[in-house]
Amino acid sequence: MPFNRPTLADLIARADAEISSRLGLGPLLRRGVLSVIARTLAGLTHELHGRLLWISRQLLPDTAEQEYLERHGIIRGVPRKAATFAVGNVTFTGTETTVIGKGTRLVRADGVAFTVDRLVTILGGSALAAVTAEEAGVGGNTAAATVLSLASPIGGIDSDVTVDPDGLSSGADEETDAALRARILEVWQAPPQGGSATDYEIWAKEVAGVTRAWALPLHLGAGTVGVTFVEDDNELGIIPSAGSVAAVQTHIDARRPATAVATVFAPGVLAMDVTLTLVPNTAEVQAQVNDALAAMLKRDTEPGAGILMSRIDEAISLAAGETDHTISNVKTTPGSATPALPLAVQPAAGEIVVLGTTVFT
Repeated sequence: MPFNRPTLADLIARADAEISSRLGLGPLLRRGVLSVIARTLAGLTHELHGRLLWISRQLLPDTAEQEYLERHGIIRGVPRKAATFAVGNVTFTGTETTVIGKGTRLVRADGVAFTVDRLVTILGGSALAAVTAEEAGVGGNTAAATVLSLASPIGGIDSDVTVDPDGLSSGADEETDAALRARILEVWQAPPQGGSATDYEIWAKEVAGVTRAWALPLHLGAGTVGVTFVEDDNELGIIPSAGSVAAVQTHIDARRPATAVATVFAPGVLAMDVTLTLVPNTAEVQAQVNDALAAMLKRDTEPGAGILMSRIDEAISLAAGETDHTISNVKTTPGSATPALPLAVQPAAGEIVVLGTTVFT
């Protein structure tokens, strides 16, 4: 039976009645000494009830606040994931044998700064240098071919520095309470089982930046498992970089059973393009439809799993402001064979479906 916390008015009435009953009095005078005592006791009791309610919410991780949520995580071996720094390579150009020292600062157009990890020398007109963002977080992730600038000029070195084709990646923000809570509850509901599919997914999500992961048993035959994952909070795209894949591989290799062979890989992408007639066809409702479709795919998509036409219809119908719609076409990029209804999209093994282009008519 649930306990309902009494209101302050209830506690005052109880204190008034108790004092009046114990002393054999009638109703207490509002400004009398006994009435003041009753209200004082009721106020203190009300505060204690509030404290007890707060404590009760810290007992389980689904309602615990930050400090106690972290304690639940530590006890269960699920610490909060710290923010990580974006890393990668950039190409310097300049005069032959010119040296770029460790700690040289580079600045992106928006002010985000990076430092060179180790000394490099221009040979053959260029030099490849490893760099790290000065501040941790997804803000340091930088697309390939982005041009950075030297914070301070260096004689013989061109001021413009180009990011390597692999980009600067692996930057992640500190894990949010919601994400930490979800991981703690996952461990509560699916405790370690010595190498089950769920174990591999939990291990992958222990790495900073990883938000969703899937284990594929017997991926390359008996004794093997495939693991793929995405980074939903990465502004450059959810598909992980080679550096992120390597980090997850290392993390899982340290935890997998000795007889298992785990292969971590980035999933392939199949973009779902939707053409529909929307009522009302306004920019605001269009944005809501796109958000609803993206959220549906985030909930439903798994490697190799098809997307039902009914799920697409439902997502559009639930978009705020939508009153009616008619879907005229659903196709994929790159193109693939049209699946039989009720499926609208069917990715290949190892592929996930993401939202492509939505055309409103």
